Amino acid sequence: MSFGFLGIQFGFALQGGNMSRIFQTLGASPEELPGLWIAAPLTGLVVQPIVGYLSDRTWSFKWGRRRPFFLLGAILSSIALFFMPYSSELWMAAGFLWILDASINISMEPFRALVADKLPEDQRSYGFVVQTLIIGIGTWIASNLPWLVTRLGVRNDAPAGEIPDSVFYSFAIGAAVFMASIAVTIWTTEEDPPEDLEAFEAEKKESSGLLSGVQEILMSVRRMPSVMVQLGVVQFFSWFAFFTMWSFATPALTASVYDAANPVDGVLGYEALNAAYNEAANSVSSAMGFYGLSSMVFALLLAFYTSKWQINRRWVHGVSLALGGLGFLLMLTLTPVNAHLLKWCFAFIGLAWGSILSMPYAMLSSSVPPKKMGVYMGIFNMFIVLPQIIAALGGINWLNDNFFGGDVIQTMAIAGWSLVLAGILTFFVNNRVS
Repeated sequence: MSFGFLGIQFGFALQGGNMSRIFQTLGASPEELPGLWIAAPLTGLVVQPIVGYLSDRTWSFKWGRRRPFFLLGAILSSIALFFMPYSSELWMAAGFLWILDASINISMEPFRALVADKLPEDQRSYGFVVQTLIIGIGTWIASNLPWLVTRLGVRNDAPAGEIPDSVFYSFAIGAAVFMASIAVTIWTTEEDPPEDLEAFEAEKKESSGLLSGVQEILMSVRRMPSVMVQLGVVQFFSWFAFFTMWSFATPALTASVYDAANPVDGVLGYEALNAAYNEAANSVSSAMGFYGLSSMVFALLLAFYTSKWQINRRWVHGVSLALGGLGFLLMLTLTPVNAHLLKWCFAFIGLAWGSILSMPYAMLSSSVPPKKMGVYMGIFNMFIVLPQIIAALGGINWLNDNFFGGDVIQTMAIAGWSLVLAGILTFFVNNRVS
């Protein structure tokens, strides 16, 4: 039932590892990148609670409750992934990113709810960890696609303002994997109907309409459990860190670690500098794949353990976040001489990523009414998108300019300290969910 997350993560990993590269190729400066990324979190802020609410209120004997949303999201995401590299202007790339992220959110949120729907409390840590294992596999493979297709003979360089063929092929493969993996879940997973179908249908009729839906979502926000608020603060700083990485890792690491910043069109020796930048961008994307690989290994170990024994979720999450923060901070010590160590920095980050994708949801699912699992999972994901909106509206640049000296590599320090703070705050989450 979690196999579809392989495709979802192909979409996320290709987006996270290549969108800044696409934006820079089309003429964006590093300072403009967060603003171009804002489409993703803004979309999630609106889409996820609505999709959660609608999926809670959906039932079809043929399609189930969550699967219709998997299918719709997969179709739209695959289209957006395929056409993304054809963008010839910044506004086109930003528009496709908007469509892609909205579509991924349509598929992703119901997957979280599906695990909670189908598994009893004592198996949820195991279920979310297995989901994370599949996500890690997708991250690792998708992050390495530009490097792989280049090694297979696809061109990795292009004239000024044009996106290399390696990116075209990678996104096309991602689109195919997204659709195929979601199809596996849809065709092989059965969903359980509501316990009292008549009462379920009657409740839908009593509270039908757009206004009623908005009122229920707002009421659920006001009544959210205290555990959700505590975990939400942890999520805020966790996702601020990862949005910083997705926005700035490519410009920061190509310039600082590989000494191959994106060249300005017309500069002396542009072709050689552009080739060096694209090679460095591939190296950064490949190194980023290690956070998927390490999260996969981490999740695999947790899956074996949680299948037999209970774990202290707070301790696992808090320590994992702190280690991820250390991985970001170690990036500041790298130079072209020891650039090969970058993958190990991302390996530390993968421990945080693996925990972020499983432990908060396992902790939250214990405190949420089962019949409102979808809407609460959607509301909880607002704590993911709010920090990204703040970051995109200038939060990262403001912190960097006022506290970190303004050098683009210092954005990795911002990500590191944000994860360390999230790790500390984890230990203040209510003991009952540990």
